[in-house]
Amino acid sequence: MEYNFRDIEKRWRETWAQEGTYHAQTGSDRPKYYVLNMFPYPSGAGLHVGHPLGYIASDIYARYKRLCGFNVLNPMGYDAYGLPAEQYAIQTGQHPAVTTQQNITRYREQLDKIGFSFDWSREVRTCEPDYYKWTQWAFGRMFQSFYDNAAQKARPISELIEHFEANGTEGLNVAETEALHFTAAEWKAMNEVEQQQALMNYRIAYIGETMVNWCPALGTVLANDEVVDGVSERGGHPVVQQKMKQWCLRVSAYAGRMLDSLEHLDWSDSLKETQRNWIGRSQGTEMEFRVKDSDHSFTIFTTRADTIFGVTFMVLAPESELVAQLTTDAQRAEVDAYVAATAKRTERERISDRKVSGVFSGAYAVNPFTGAEIPIWVSDYVLAGYGTGAIMAVPAHDSRDYAFARHFDLPIVPLIEGADVSEESFDAKEGIVTNSPKAGETALHGFSLNGLTVTEAIAKTKAFVTEHKLGRVKTNYRLRDAIFSRQRYWGEPFPVYYKNEMPYLVPEDCLPIELPEVTRFLPTETGEPPLGNATHWAWDEENRCVTDNSRIDHKTVFPLELSTMPGFAGSSAYYLRYMDPHNNEALVGEAAVNYWQQVDLYVGGSEHATGHLIYSRFWNKFLFDLGVCPKDEPYQKLVNQGMIQGRSNFVYRIKDTNTFVSLGLKDNYEVTPLHVDVNIVSADVLDVEAFKAWRPEYKDAEFILEDGKYICGWAVEKMSKSMFNVVNPDLIVEKYGADTLRLYEMFLGPINQSKPWDSNGIDGCFRFLRKLWNLFYKDEQFLPTDVAPTKENLKTLHKLIKKVTDDIEVFSYNTSVPAFMIAVGELAQQKCSAKEVLQSLVVLLAPFAPHVAEELWHALGHTTTVCDATWPKFDEAHIKEDTVTLGISFNGKTRFTLDFPAEASKEEIEKTALESEHSAKHLEGKTVVKVIVVPGRIVNIVVK
Repeated sequence: MEYNFRDIEKRWRETWAQEGTYHAQTGSDRPKYYVLNMFPYPSGAGLHVGHPLGYIASDIYARYKRLCGFNVLNPMGYDAYGLPAEQYAIQTGQHPAVTTQQNITRYREQLDKIGFSFDWSREVRTCEPDYYKWTQWAFGRMFQSFYDNAAQKARPISELIEHFEANGTEGLNVAETEALHFTAAEWKAMNEVEQQQALMNYRIAYIGETMVNWCPALGTVLANDEVVDGVSERGGHPVVQQKMKQWCLRVSAYAGRMLDSLEHLDWSDSLKETQRNWIGRSQGTEMEFRVKDSDHSFTIFTTRADTIFGVTFMVLAPESELVAQLTTDAQRAEVDAYVAATAKRTERERISDRKVSGVFSGAYAVNPFTGAEIPIWVSDYVLAGYGTGAIMAVPAHDSRDYAFARHFDLPIVPLIEGADVSEESFDAKEGIVTNSPKAGETALHGFSLNGLTVTEAIAKTKAFVTEHKLGRVKTNYRLRDAIFSRQRYWGEPFPVYYKNEMPYLVPEDCLPIELPEVTRFLPTETGEPPLGNATHWAWDEENRCVTDNSRIDHKTVFPLELSTMPGFAGSSAYYLRYMDPHNNEALVGEAAVNYWQQVDLYVGGSEHATGHLIYSRFWNKFLFDLGVCPKDEPYQKLVNQGMIQGRSNFVYRIKDTNTFVSLGLKDNYEVTPLHVDVNIVSADVLDVEAFKAWRPEYKDAEFILEDGKYICGWAVEKMSKSMFNVVNPDLIVEKYGADTLRLYEMFLGPINQSKPWDSNGIDGCFRFLRKLWNLFYKDEQFLPTDVAPTKENLKTLHKLIKKVTDDIEVFSYNTSVPAFMIAVGELAQQKCSAKEVLQSLVVLLAPFAPHVAEELWHALGHTTTVCDATWPKFDEAHIKEDTVTLGISFNGKTRFTLDFPAEASKEEIEKTALESEHSAKHLEGKTVVKVIVVPGRIVNIVVK
């Protein structure tokens, strides 16, 4: 009976689907385990072999945990909103929903072929109203909440209003956009619009004016990772920095909690460090600088207030409002030109570019410690979103300040004894302080730090600033609030309407507000987002419905928000919805969330470390504050899979001809290397007829072969359609089967490392499965019997049990695959037919190659799925050796070996070695000084 993988895999995929084999049940006597893959976006290109890598890794673990007795949840769905579908809609007029559905259908077909244990009954799609209803609901709760710094949690905005009515802003310790001050009487005197404007300063979901990456051609704001070299990643359109009113989420309020709870997560150290750096906690001091001859002043944040005497210039971010306020008429034209040029560069480019540029504002600040005048400059190395958008520059002890000062010939004053700043800045983290105040300056109240250590100087300065009200000691974070609106059509609608130009929430019982039809997917002629093209997009307070825009002038009908939510909106809490996907009354029911708790294993790419993971953790903590979920972290353990890179192939065209020369002969000609589709190359040998049919220009191609073959060159590159090195997993499944694909992807290398795809090695995994099959079948004969296993059979099996169990626990699947190969080889040599051994072998293999395992499991007489078998237990007794071979040395030189019982004592080993006939000639005429026995390793007889 042959190994017919096509019939086997098709039959079991259909059976698993019909029987609901992978449907997880909420509530069980078994312990729960929740496995999750990062939400995929279904692109039109479909899957290539790199995409399933993480899915296979998590699927192996999910199947393993089920075999170990866990109730496993392993869901899958689609992050279905995205710019590609919208751009295609703009180009073709086809609705994004149509494109998205086609892409999802294609993805599902490909995923099903690989045999994943996904519970498709829980599938969610972010573009479906019954899903984004709960994104809208969560946004509404954020709008109706503020963050209490003292309680370290979100609280209802109604409680803040009560505080204002009783105390105004007195005693307030909350997260805020800016510090406001008003009394209870002043609050009560405000009209509704004024009160709503004040509350916007504190809401967790709020409208704020912020710098954004604006792409005029696309008519939308772009995230930093959607901008490359100043142009949009999609389409290559110019992007400029622009200040706009946008919906924002007060993510920064949760910065401290997100930083602290990293310690309790089972994530890699590198990923934790990335998050720590992104959140960026720093302890420092805010100080106020007055502007000379002006009523203006501004605040800076510094971690080193002790360096105040080394400040020789100030720097403002080009986008800071202070630039326009402080720039003198004489400098305005130069400053305006610089600001305009900077607007064309993204923050990421400005951070990475070390080129020095800047312009003098014409204004001067006053040093609060000495009264000295300090020139105020404008430079793009300062960003408005970090700190206060202004810095005090201490060039002697900061590399970027130093470069700026050298470039513009500004003073550099060292503050540490012995500091040499002739060529570069000096790290001032330790040492003895000097030059405070520097020559010619008089410090406030005779304040001086001279002679103190850096640590002492920092503490003394903080105390002085606080005592003399020059500022305040503060903990600052690099993490900024998230821009939460996009000027696009294909996204979750906001449940917001506007009355007197202030936002109000659509009532929760009216959700979801569904995405309307539009006549075109571009912005309106007046520059409004695409939703401005909708004819039914206004809220009727009286009838509580979406109504015709033409009725907006009616006293109860108001315009709805025209922006939509960004991509991360739908992917921030999807893990909770999987727990209870058909609940129409709540995001997740109490019973479901209390049972599943949180994700136990999350698998995905490290590229999401500072985007999705930050937003998702924030979202979860907010829902935790609301009592929606019982854990304040969404993902307990996280594994980042590496990339599968493409192995490109090349053909070599002789210049000015349509003739191609094989790799080994190319140096004899002047050639041009060209990428060729790797799917028409096998083991670097080109299928010349397929090549001729590949593209019209090659139909008459001629070939110079070597040994009758055309050998291609190769290189490891990014897997990309433009390099023709994308390998479609469907082709692998069709030729070798899904089980072979699964094994081979794991065999390529460690899960967390990138590795090249090389189809040349896949035959080995296919041959292994056929060899496995041959343990069970010879022609039509079924070989396993109830015969008792031999000692060798059990030794091979239990070595494998230990190896595979240990490997799976640490995701070292690449070493499990060769262990299977070795074990099957040994069992074949032993002519093993013991059903007891072969049955355990099938269970061990089931997570890796589920189709063939299910087939063999049933052939062994079982009527239930192999998924519900029991993971074999390792018994060390079966791998213990009865005898051990030791080298017998004389004066350190091994002369021969002897076999000893594994349990032999030192005395028995020594006696046997000395009495051995092989020892006689080495002992003749000599005296034994001592015998050294190292158990399990060597016996050394010292003679003289």
